[in-house]
Parts: sequence; structure tokens; C-alpha cells
Amino acid sequence: MARTTPEDDGARPADALAGLEQAMAARSALVRKDNGELDLLAAAGGVRGIAESVLPGLVFLVVFTLTGNLTWSLGGSVVVAAAFLAARLVQRSPLTMTLAGIAGVALSTFLALKTGKAENYYAVGFFTNAGYIAAMVVSIAVRWPVLGLLFGYARNEGVQWRKKPARLRAYRAATWIIVGVMAARLAVQLPLYYAGAIDALGAMRLLMGVPLYAFGLWIAWLVSRPVKAG
Repeated sequence: MARTTPEDDGARPADALAGLEQAMAARSALVRKDNGELDLLAAAGGVRGIAESVLPGLVFLVVFTLTGNLTWSLGGSVVVAAAFLAARLVQRSPLTMTLAGIAGVALSTFLALKTGKAENYYAVGFFTNAGYIAAMVVSIAVRWPVLGLLFGYARNEGVQWRKKPARLRAYRAATWIIVGVMAARLAVQLPLYYAGAIDALGAMRLLMGVPLYAFGLWIAWLVSRPVKAG
């Protein structure tokens, strides 16, 4: 049986996390343009990804605002999400994000129908945001900030940035920015949820969704940009 050394044991977690970094990055849409800047449209999922993310919620909000009928509003949202899924199946496109999206719509629809409260269509998003916040804060605490894993891959740094205190600090700051984006969503939207202000809540969900996330990602990219030696 092969014997292991303390160095081997210490290397294993790093190797495992490096593999995780590559897997996360491969599934992300973070790419750089030819000028080295972050491609925000691609990061948001492209035009199609944005449509898949925004339209089900937009249809729900518009139909509910116009009719006040919860069943029709939920039905319209599900139909739109299902149409996107069908289109991807026909075109044999990757389904990961679409399946996650339709699962979210289905769960949101179930909660709203079960309780009879339109505002519960948005409840799943609160738990999702809270989960992401918790995961990112933990990643910062253990010195493997999520934005470092994603941006490091996009910048061809791998995980070597962890050996440089300045780069580690930069990626921790970048991750805190996205934590702030998600915390802002909860701070603004939860009071609207408890107040039953469906129109305002739906509008804030759309405005603080892809647009705010893309803006936060752009700021995080700039903040963590490597400083060129003079």
C-alpha cells in the first residue's frame, strides 16, 4: 500500500477545490472579450438566457395586474417557461439553466396556488438569495471566495491567485459586492412581500434581477482586476 505524507494530505483539498473551480467555471457563462473586459451579455446568459429568466415573471406580473386573476397569471408564466423548454428540446440546446428555471417557476406556482396568495409566487426567490448569500459568505471565510473561482478561471489565473494576498483580498472584495447585491434584493423586496404590494414587488424583482446582477458583476470584475506592474 502506498504511503502518504502530510504534504500529500494537504495537497488533496487544494486539488479537489481546483477541480471544483474548473467545474464551476465550465458551467458559468463568464467569458472575456478580445479587449480583456467581461462580456456582460454572455455572463447574463445571452439574449435567450435573459428572456428565459425575465419573461415568465413579467407575464405573471402583467396578467395579474390587468386581470387580478391568480390562476391565469400563474398559467401564463408556466406556459412561457414550458415554451422555452420545448424550444431547447427541439433544438437540442443545453437544458441545465432552463430546467432550473422551469423548476423554479413550477415551485413558485405551487406555493401561490397552495396558499392562494399571489405574493408567494416570489417567495422561492427569497430562499434562493439567502442560500447564495450564505454560501458566498462561507467561501469568503474559508478563503476560497466564489468570485475568485469564477473570475480566476476566466482570467487564466486558475487558483494561483490564492498564493498572492493582494489577489485574494481583491476576490474577497468582489464576492462581497455580489453578496451586497443579493442582500439589497432582500432588503427592498421582503417589506413589499409582507405588505402584499404585488405590483411593486414584481417590478422590483424584475429591476433587481438580471440588470442589477449584471451591474454588480461588472463592478466586481473591475474591483478584482489585476494591477499591472508599472
